[in-house]
Amino acid sequence: MNQKEKIKKYRENIQVEASEEKIQETIFKSKNAFFMAEQERMLFYHDFLWTQLRVIQKRWWVLQFMILVALWIALSSIHDEIYLKRSMGVVATLFVILIIPELWKNRSCECMEIEAASYYSLKQVYATRMLLFGFTDIFFITVFLGVASAGLHYELLELVVQFLFPLCVTACICFGILCSKHAFSETVAIVLCVIWSAVWLFIVLNENVYIMVTVPIWSALMGVTILFIVFAIYRILKNCNQYLEVSLGEIRT
Repeated sequence: MNQKEKIKKYRENIQVEASEEKIQETIFKSKNAFFMAEQERMLFYHDFLWTQLRVIQKRWWVLQFMILVALWIALSSIHDEIYLKRSMGVVATLFVILIIPELWKNRSCECMEIEAASYYSLKQVYATRMLLFGFTDIFFITVFLGVASAGLHYELLELVVQFLFPLCVTACICFGILCSKHAFSETVAIVLCVIWSAVWLFIVLNENVYIMVTVPIWSALMGVTILFIVFAIYRILKNCNQYLEVSLGEIRT
Protein backbone atom coordinates (compact mmCIF):
# COMPACT_ATOMS: atom_id res chain seq x y z
CA MET A 1 0.00 0.00 0.00
CA ASN A 2 1.52 3.26 -1.10
CA GLN A 3 1.38 6.61 0.70
CA LYS A 4 -1.60 7.97 -1.22
CA GLU A 5 -3.71 4.91 -0.46
CA LYS A 6 -2.86 5.17 3.22
CA ILE A 7 -3.95 8.83 3.30
CA LYS A 8 -7.17 7.99 1.48
CA LYS A 9 -7.97 5.15 3.88
CA TYR A 10 -7.22 7.39 6.85
CA ARG A 11 -9.64 10.03 5.60
CA GLU A 12 -12.37 7.42 5.17
CA ASN A 13 -11.92 6.10 8.69
CA ILE A 14 -11.58 9.44 10.45
CA GLN A 15 -14.67 11.62 10.44
CA VAL A 16 -14.22 15.10 11.90
CA GLU A 17 -17.38 16.81 13.02
CA ALA A 18 -17.13 20.57 13.12
CA SER A 19 -18.53 22.24 16.21
CA GLU A 20 -19.98 25.67 15.59
CA GLU A 21 -19.32 26.62 19.20
CA LYS A 22 -15.65 25.68 18.94
CA ILE A 23 -15.30 27.53 15.63
CA GLN A 24 -16.71 30.74 17.14
CA GLU A 25 -14.46 30.30 20.15
CA THR A 26 -11.43 29.96 17.88
CA ILE A 27 -12.42 33.08 15.93
CA PHE A 28 -12.90 35.03 19.14
CA LYS A 29 -9.50 33.99 20.48
CA SER A 30 -7.84 34.76 17.13
CA LYS A 31 -9.30 38.26 17.13
CA ASN A 32 -8.15 38.90 20.67
CA ALA A 33 -4.65 37.69 19.84
CA PHE A 34 -4.54 39.93 16.77
CA PHE A 35 -5.80 43.00 18.66
CA MET A 36 -3.32 42.41 21.49
CA ALA A 37 -0.44 42.18 19.03
CA GLU A 38 -1.54 45.36 17.23
CA GLN A 39 -2.03 47.19 20.53
CA GLU A 40 1.64 46.72 21.32
CA ARG A 41 2.58 48.35 18.00
CA MET A 42 0.12 51.27 18.28
CA LEU A 43 1.39 54.52 16.77
CA PHE A 44 0.87 57.20 19.39
CA TYR A 45 -0.12 60.71 18.37
CA HIS A 46 3.28 62.26 19.06
CA ASP A 47 4.84 59.54 16.90
CA PHE A 48 2.28 60.30 14.20
CA LEU A 49 3.10 64.02 14.47
CA TRP A 50 6.80 63.26 14.14
CA THR A 51 6.13 61.01 11.13
CA GLN A 52 4.18 63.74 9.37
CA LEU A 53 6.98 66.19 10.12
CA ARG A 54 9.45 63.86 8.45
CA VAL A 55 7.16 63.36 5.44
CA ILE A 56 6.79 67.10 4.80
CA GLN A 57 9.37 68.30 2.31
CA LYS A 58 11.42 70.97 4.05
CA ARG A 59 12.26 72.78 0.82
CA TRP A 60 9.03 74.78 1.07
CA TRP A 61 10.02 76.09 4.49
CA VAL A 62 13.49 76.89 3.16
CA LEU A 63 11.93 78.84 0.28
CA GLN A 64 9.66 80.72 2.69
CA PHE A 65 12.66 81.61 4.84
CA MET A 66 14.58 82.78 1.76
CA ILE A 67 11.63 84.95 0.72
CA LEU A 68 11.62 86.66 4.11
CA VAL A 69 15.39 87.16 3.89
CA ALA A 70 14.97 88.73 0.44
CA LEU A 71 12.24 90.98 1.84
CA TRP A 72 14.54 92.00 4.70
CA ILE A 73 17.24 92.95 2.18
CA ALA A 74 14.69 94.93 0.18
CA LEU A 75 13.41 96.77 3.26
CA SER A 76 16.94 97.68 4.35
CA SER A 77 17.92 99.00 0.93
CA ILE A 78 14.71 100.51 -0.46
CA HIS A 79 13.62 103.77 1.09
CA ASP A 80 10.81 104.63 -1.31
CA GLU A 81 7.47 103.97 0.42
CA ILE A 82 5.77 102.98 -2.84
CA TYR A 83 8.26 100.19 -3.55
CA LEU A 84 8.05 99.14 0.09
CA LYS A 85 4.30 98.61 -0.17
CA ARG A 86 4.69 96.83 -3.49
CA SER A 87 7.30 94.37 -2.21
CA MET A 88 5.43 93.55 1.00
CA GLY A 89 2.21 92.63 -0.79
CA VAL A 90 3.88 90.48 -3.44
CA VAL A 91 6.04 88.63 -0.90
CA ALA A 92 3.03 87.92 1.33
CA THR A 93 1.24 86.29 -1.61
CA LEU A 94 4.26 84.17 -2.54
CA PHE A 95 4.69 83.15 1.09
CA VAL A 96 1.25 81.50 1.14
CA ILE A 97 1.46 80.05 -2.38
CA LEU A 98 4.45 77.96 -1.27
CA ILE A 99 2.19 76.12 1.19
CA ILE A 100 -0.13 74.78 -1.53
CA PRO A 101 2.00 71.99 -3.08
CA GLU A 102 2.82 70.31 0.22
CA LEU A 103 -0.42 70.77 2.11
CA TRP A 104 -2.58 69.40 -0.71
CA LYS A 105 -0.16 66.86 -2.18
CA ASN A 106 -2.39 63.93 -1.20
CA ARG A 107 -5.08 65.25 -3.56
CA SER A 108 -2.67 65.97 -6.40
CA CYS A 109 -1.01 62.54 -5.97
CA GLU A 110 -4.40 60.82 -5.55
CA CYS A 111 -3.35 59.01 -2.38
CA MET A 112 -6.22 60.07 -0.12
CA GLU A 113 -7.85 56.63 -0.30
CA ILE A 114 -4.63 55.11 1.06
CA GLU A 115 -4.54 57.62 3.92
CA ALA A 116 -8.20 56.95 4.66
CA ALA A 117 -7.36 53.28 5.27
CA SER A 118 -4.75 54.12 7.90
CA TYR A 119 -5.28 54.14 11.67
CA TYR A 120 -5.37 57.95 11.79
CA SER A 121 -8.16 59.53 9.77
CA LEU A 122 -7.92 62.10 6.99
CA LYS A 123 -9.14 64.70 9.46
CA GLN A 124 -6.14 64.00 11.69
CA VAL A 125 -3.77 64.02 8.70
CA TYR A 126 -5.01 67.44 7.57
CA ALA A 127 -5.03 68.79 11.12
CA THR A 128 -1.45 67.64 11.70
CA ARG A 129 -0.15 69.16 8.48
CA MET A 130 -1.88 72.49 9.12
CA LEU A 131 -0.62 72.45 12.71
CA LEU A 132 2.98 71.94 11.58
CA PHE A 133 2.74 74.59 8.86
CA GLY A 134 0.95 76.95 11.21
CA PHE A 135 3.56 76.74 13.96
CA THR A 136 6.44 77.09 11.50
CA ASP A 137 4.96 80.02 9.57
CA ILE A 138 3.85 81.85 12.72
CA PHE A 139 7.40 81.51 14.04
CA PHE A 140 8.89 82.83 10.79
CA ILE A 141 6.47 85.77 10.55
CA THR A 142 6.74 86.70 14.23
CA VAL A 143 10.53 86.78 14.10
CA PHE A 144 10.51 88.72 10.83
CA LEU A 145 8.00 91.36 11.94
CA GLY A 146 9.69 91.77 15.31
CA VAL A 147 13.18 92.12 13.84
CA ALA A 148 11.97 94.44 11.06
CA SER A 149 10.13 96.64 13.55
CA ALA A 150 13.06 96.85 15.97
CA GLY A 151 15.98 96.78 13.55
CA LEU A 152 14.65 98.82 10.64
CA HIS A 153 12.46 101.12 12.77
CA TYR A 154 9.24 100.43 10.90
CA GLU A 155 5.94 100.78 12.70
CA LEU A 156 4.53 97.39 13.61
CA LEU A 157 1.03 98.43 12.49
CA GLU A 158 2.39 99.39 9.07
CA LEU A 159 4.10 96.04 8.72
CA VAL A 160 0.94 94.20 9.75
CA VAL A 161 -1.15 96.08 7.19
CA GLN A 162 1.37 95.72 4.37
CA PHE A 163 2.32 92.08 4.99
CA LEU A 164 -0.05 90.25 7.29
CA PHE A 165 -3.31 91.46 5.75
CA PRO A 166 -2.54 90.37 2.13
CA LEU A 167 -1.13 87.14 3.58
CA CYS A 168 -4.40 86.38 5.39
CA VAL A 169 -6.48 87.18 2.30
CA THR A 170 -4.26 84.91 0.20
CA ALA A 171 -4.71 82.13 2.76
CA CYS A 172 -8.49 82.64 2.60
CA ILE A 173 -8.36 82.24 -1.19
CA CYS A 174 -6.28 79.05 -0.96
CA PHE A 175 -8.40 77.38 1.72
CA GLY A 176 -11.65 78.53 0.11
CA ILE A 177 -10.79 77.32 -3.40
CA LEU A 178 -8.97 74.09 -2.70
CA CYS A 179 -11.50 72.90 -0.11
CA SER A 180 -14.68 73.90 -1.87
CA LYS A 181 -17.42 71.51 -2.98
CA HIS A 182 -16.12 71.76 -6.55
CA ALA A 183 -12.88 70.10 -7.60
CA PHE A 184 -10.52 72.98 -8.31
CA SER A 185 -6.85 72.36 -9.00
CA GLU A 186 -3.91 74.06 -7.35
CA THR A 187 -3.40 76.11 -10.53
CA VAL A 188 -6.76 77.83 -10.07
CA ALA A 189 -5.84 78.79 -6.51
CA ILE A 190 -2.46 80.15 -7.60
CA VAL A 191 -4.01 82.19 -10.42
CA LEU A 192 -6.57 83.72 -8.06
CA CYS A 193 -3.80 84.53 -5.58
CA VAL A 194 -1.87 86.32 -8.32
CA ILE A 195 -5.01 88.27 -9.27
CA TRP A 196 -5.47 89.24 -5.63
CA SER A 197 -1.85 90.39 -5.55
CA ALA A 198 -2.52 92.67 -8.53
CA VAL A 199 -5.64 94.07 -6.85
CA TRP A 200 -3.68 94.70 -3.65
CA LEU A 201 -0.96 96.53 -5.60
CA PHE A 202 -3.60 98.75 -7.16
CA ILE A 203 -4.94 99.59 -3.70
CA VAL A 204 -1.61 100.39 -2.04
CA LEU A 205 -0.23 102.30 -5.01
CA ASN A 206 -3.31 104.47 -5.33
CA GLU A 207 -2.84 107.05 -2.59
CA ASN A 208 -6.42 108.32 -2.86
CA VAL A 209 -7.80 104.85 -2.16
CA TYR A 210 -5.19 103.97 0.45
CA ILE A 211 -5.68 107.14 2.50
CA MET A 212 -9.44 106.54 2.63
CA VAL A 213 -8.90 103.22 4.38
CA THR A 214 -8.35 104.08 8.03
CA VAL A 215 -6.93 101.93 10.83
CA PRO A 216 -10.36 100.79 12.14
CA ILE A 217 -11.26 99.61 8.65
CA TRP A 218 -7.97 97.72 8.36
CA SER A 219 -8.64 96.12 11.73
CA ALA A 220 -12.17 95.12 10.71
CA LEU A 221 -10.97 93.63 7.43
CA MET A 222 -8.25 91.72 9.25
CA GLY A 223 -10.81 90.33 11.69
CA VAL A 224 -13.08 89.22 8.84
CA THR A 225 -10.23 87.41 7.07
CA ILE A 226 -9.16 85.63 10.25
CA LEU A 227 -12.74 84.51 10.91
CA PHE A 228 -13.02 83.19 7.37
CA ILE A 229 -9.75 81.26 7.74
CA VAL A 230 -11.09 79.67 10.93
CA PHE A 231 -14.33 78.77 9.13
CA ALA A 232 -12.45 77.34 6.13
CA ILE A 233 -10.23 75.18 8.33
CA TYR A 234 -13.28 73.93 10.23
CA ARG A 235 -14.93 73.03 6.92
CA ILE A 236 -11.80 71.19 5.78
CA LEU A 237 -11.66 69.07 8.91
CA LYS A 238 -15.39 68.38 8.80
CA ASN A 239 -15.75 67.51 5.12
CA CYS A 240 -12.31 66.11 4.23
CA ASN A 241 -13.72 62.64 3.51
CA GLN A 242 -15.86 64.14 0.75
CA TYR A 243 -12.73 64.95 -1.24
CA LEU A 244 -12.13 61.25 -1.87
CA GLU A 245 -12.46 59.93 -5.41
CA VAL A 246 -14.70 57.23 -3.92
CA SER A 247 -16.91 58.10 -0.98
CA LEU A 248 -16.01 56.50 2.34
CA GLY A 249 -17.61 53.05 2.53
CA GLU A 250 -18.42 52.92 -1.19
CA ILE A 251 -17.14 50.09 -3.39
CA ARG A 252 -16.39 50.84 -7.02
CA THR A 253 -16.93 48.03 -9.49
